[in-house]
Amino acid sequence: MFKDTVLSILEKHELYISRCLQLAKQGTFAAMPNPSVGAVVVHNNKIIGEGFTSAYGGAHAEPNAIGAVKDKDLLKESTLYVSLEPCSHYGKTPPCCDLVIEKQIPRVVIGTIDPFAKVCGRGIQKMREAGIEVIVGVLEKECQESNKRFFTFHQKKRPYIILKWAETPNHFIAPLTKDSQEPFWISNRYSKQIVHQWRSEEMAFLVGTTTVIDDNPSLTTRDWFGKHPVRIFIDRRGKINKDYTIFNGESKTICITANKNLLSNDNIIYEYVDFDKDLPPQICEILYRHNILSLVIEGGAYTLQSFIDAQLWDQARIFIGGNNLNEGIYAPKLNNYKVITTQRILNDTLNILEPKA
Repeated sequence: MFKDTVLSILEKHELYISRCLQLAKQGTFAAMPNPSVGAVVVHNNKIIGEGFTSAYGGAHAEPNAIGAVKDKDLLKESTLYVSLEPCSHYGKTPPCCDLVIEKQIPRVVIGTIDPFAKVCGRGIQKMREAGIEVIVGVLEKECQESNKRFFTFHQKKRPYIILKWAETPNHFIAPLTKDSQEPFWISNRYSKQIVHQWRSEEMAFLVGTTTVIDDNPSLTTRDWFGKHPVRIFIDRRGKINKDYTIFNGESKTICITANKNLLSNDNIIYEYVDFDKDLPPQICEILYRHNILSLVIEGGAYTLQSFIDAQLWDQARIFIGGNNLNEGIYAPKLNNYKVITTQRILNDTLNILEPKA
């Protein structure tokens, strides 16, 4: 009998944390660099309020859920479920744990502890010291997965890194020579639109020198609605002239260079690195300073391979086009990976891969 009672309580907790995870998905990309959190307020086994993290700078999930409760007197008899530990510090908003204490909510069930150093258990401690019953670790892995960019950033001190490229069925990423002013497209226009959607979702996109010179990319969301990502490109000597689209000021742009004669201005930020040392770890350190939680590396082959060789990647998104090239530049080579999903986009195939643990 006791065992059945415990299981029913655990199942109930998991049910409401699952709802928190559903809510959190609605704010995932707009919330960055904050995590996206879901919260529900439950009274007598009924949800009376729910919310998720607003766009960056706005209210967190907990005040949104509490604010949705019509009869605030019920809060003193309710349980708050939240996918991530309520914050305990002042940022752009007041501490969420203070609001929970103020509203005298007697019980809080948390999916996982916040890895951010200014929180990391402090919110839990503060609520417990105020006499609130706090339960931690319900669907913990799922809650960490829902904010994998945030956890990677704070635990590994670098962005969550996504590799992206398109290759032919015989594994070429580009022709050997450029015969026109237009980029050579391996994937179809629908796959291209998906990439523009990703640009609206992730915080930054990076390309190498050759990609800028050969393709003149804008790295903006021209074919999708949403914000532009931070644009990052590598230019060791500063040889890319200001006529290239990447200098147009449409979005925050960072150039990784060794040329200290290049000075930052309104259109571009220059970050200086030592090209005689491993480049990927230096880039990760720079982007950590810029508070960039996610990075998509879009090319070229050398830049992509350098991150692979440094074992600095968390996911790869690879389009396989429908037509072969007789010769060309070979696609990067991955080792020790697992396939997460595969989908067809007309004659293209999109494979999502992750490193094996």
